[in-house]
Amino acid sequence: MKYPIPASRGPFYAALAAGLLTSAVAIAAEQTFDIRSQSLSSALTRFSALTGLQVLYEGDIAEHIIAPELTGRYTPEQALQNLLRGSGLHYRFSNGNTVTLEKMARIEPQSATTLPTVMVTGKAGYADSDPYNPSYNRTTTTTATKTDTPIFDTPVSVQVVPRAVMDDQKSSRLKDVLENVSGVRAQPSLGYGNGFIIRGFHNARVYRNGLLSIRDGEPTEVDAGNLQSVEVLKGPAAVLFGRIEPGGLVNITTKKPLDIPYYALEQQFGSYDFYRTQWDATGPVNDDKSVLYRFTGAYQNANSFRDFVSTDRVLVNPSVTWRPTDRTDMTLSVEGFDQDYRSDFGIPVIGNRPAPIPISRSLNDPNIPMSSISKTHLSTEINHHFNDDWAIHNRFLASFNEAHDYMVNPTPAFGPAEDALLPDGTLKRNIFGQTADTDLYTTNLDLTGKFMLGSTKHDVLLGFDYFQATMKYHYFGEFNDANPDLNINIYNPWPSYGINPAVIEQTLSQPPNCCTTDNFAFFNNNWYGAYFQDHITLWDKLHILGGGRYDWAETGSSYMASFADAEATLPSRKDEGFSPRVGILFQPIKQLAVYGNWTTSFGANNAPAADGSTFDPQIGEQFEAGLKTQGFDDRLLATLAYYHLTKDNILVPDNSTPNPFDKIANQQRSQGIELDITGHLTDALSLIGSYAFTDARVIKDYAGDTAGHRLANVPEHSGSLWVKYDMKGHTALQGLSFGLGGIAAGGREGDLANSFQLPGYVRMDAFAAYRWEINKTRVTAQFNLRNLLDKRYYESTDPESNVTPRLSVAPGAPLTAIGSIKVEF
Repeated sequence: MKYPIPASRGPFYAALAAGLLTSAVAIAAEQTFDIRSQSLSSALTRFSALTGLQVLYEGDIAEHIIAPELTGRYTPEQALQNLLRGSGLHYRFSNGNTVTLEKMARIEPQSATTLPTVMVTGKAGYADSDPYNPSYNRTTTTTATKTDTPIFDTPVSVQVVPRAVMDDQKSSRLKDVLENVSGVRAQPSLGYGNGFIIRGFHNARVYRNGLLSIRDGEPTEVDAGNLQSVEVLKGPAAVLFGRIEPGGLVNITTKKPLDIPYYALEQQFGSYDFYRTQWDATGPVNDDKSVLYRFTGAYQNANSFRDFVSTDRVLVNPSVTWRPTDRTDMTLSVEGFDQDYRSDFGIPVIGNRPAPIPISRSLNDPNIPMSSISKTHLSTEINHHFNDDWAIHNRFLASFNEAHDYMVNPTPAFGPAEDALLPDGTLKRNIFGQTADTDLYTTNLDLTGKFMLGSTKHDVLLGFDYFQATMKYHYFGEFNDANPDLNINIYNPWPSYGINPAVIEQTLSQPPNCCTTDNFAFFNNNWYGAYFQDHITLWDKLHILGGGRYDWAETGSSYMASFADAEATLPSRKDEGFSPRVGILFQPIKQLAVYGNWTTSFGANNAPAADGSTFDPQIGEQFEAGLKTQGFDDRLLATLAYYHLTKDNILVPDNSTPNPFDKIANQQRSQGIELDITGHLTDALSLIGSYAFTDARVIKDYAGDTAGHRLANVPEHSGSLWVKYDMKGHTALQGLSFGLGGIAAGGREGDLANSFQLPGYVRMDAFAAYRWEINKTRVTAQFNLRNLLDKRYYESTDPESNVTPRLSVAPGAPLTAIGSIKVEF
């Protein structure tokens, strides 16, 4: 509650607070301080460590303030006064060793001044965007509600993997980051894809700062070099984001320009000729800090444990922020990404298990051309705050993706695997290629506000979004008819390596025999959505979330003998639908919340049936209930959830036809229990862990006999755990850290027919790091081991059906070491 204080008494209260503080610290002896200029939140963390004083403040009041350098001998009071100089903040002692910071009251003659609400959040900490932030815990996310509602007050399951976890685990791909989230499974496709399974359902879509950046069927890769955090919203997220799979949404947040100078350079090196360089530079351009910049990027060159497989990747991301007023900011960001790589379809299945051949063995060929992906993201973000309660937000993203993929693949690539793999181990092959050129434009406009209505507090959201995507897809070579000269024996492949380049060139220059008149495709998607949401809070204990969205979708796809013909004959199907979401959360005590939600999703299908007809929209529905708890001074957050989720009109490959793009529909159901824990048990012990029980099955098969079967690549039991111990505490500027972690998954079905299984596995990881300061420059030396026990395991089968699952099992990497040196200043 806010209390008005007459302006004439403002100086009295300020004097009283200062007097209390003086009496509390006057007897303190002088001590030596050496705190460099940095964000105020970071400087206060260092101040607390040196003095033993606990500093409390409202969640974001220190986020964009730069503290001056503090060196020399001072009393704690003098040191605090110097750190707060010019910040607009004052302090008072709450008790003998706790200091509370507040914004200075603005005094105006003949009027009452309202002091801001002070929310105690614990020890002074780092801002979420602070590059030095070592915390595993995040208390807020915009992904769940598009507002600043704390995770603990939100009646949905949402998990955040912060930058600190990526740095400790040395994650270079989005795939690696998501191993920390319950119910999320990676599904790499031909070595290039970002396919994931969330709550049993395949999801190839990735959102970037709240906007769609990768769509279904688009070959791409996400490098972790520019990621600030990765957020996963479980269950249907259509109410706020439109077309998204009902299992959940993956939203990456990128690094933004900061108003404090920061520079970092890191060199990594490791097994299989792995070399990676990362850089980060940010700070103000002018003295008043109204213009900020950031330039991040990475370069990676590596071979693989798989024969003939390599990657050469570069990422650059310049961005600039302009703050013309205290209430308005505008950010322009450009991301360029280019990767050359060799496609890899994995190893085949013998009987009901992966073939007993070395996991390093590739059945591709060293002479096949390198594949490539090039993409560019151009984005803008504008935020304007009318006052402390109301704001308007606009985001825009243009994504351009171009991919060229070449491979020697099993033939026929689809249909019965025994047609391609003979009993004596002979694998029939031919040469295949494909290109995809995608343009995606997406934008949204959100109005957010807060107000009181009687005794209820309301956080409201009104929004509109739009995306338009086109893709030109071309396939060539041969995937259906084998070339006998290219047969290879999976047990003795060496005599067959080294295909004549003239054969490769000649095969790739012509369309497949089956599809000479329809190997050029054009896809189009237009999507409009309007949505609303109200988060109602009563008595600071009961939270009610309600909202809905109406979508208008127009889709079309055409396969012809040229792009011009495909675009000219493009059909158009229009669908529309309403998606509601309701949730309720009750906090009987400060540390515990009980919640439940019901939500639906709506998704237009854009793929043909064998007879040329189209499919009705995909509809998802979820019921979820769970518990949330936060303990250890709010440093640890845990979510336990039970869900029941169904999805109808899911498109799966129709393998009864020779055309690999023909689809059929079925209905699937997933239900299970998930547990996620992140944060700190003590100042020295940090952890992030998860567990998932997932029962995912086909409920109805409208054109086959898979009803009742388990969904492919979904283990009933899976989990992860990563524990880090900092000898001097996780906020210490120097000292030794070490950690141990593990990824576990039970046995999985390899395809919808449940014709073979991938065995369960446990993969252990570990790391050790030492930090020290040299003339105010932080240096970190680190050594990571993945698959510490060198276990043989298999990650998944190909989710995009580029090759039938029985011919495309992706093995996991054996023991891998990564060393790194990082310099920050």
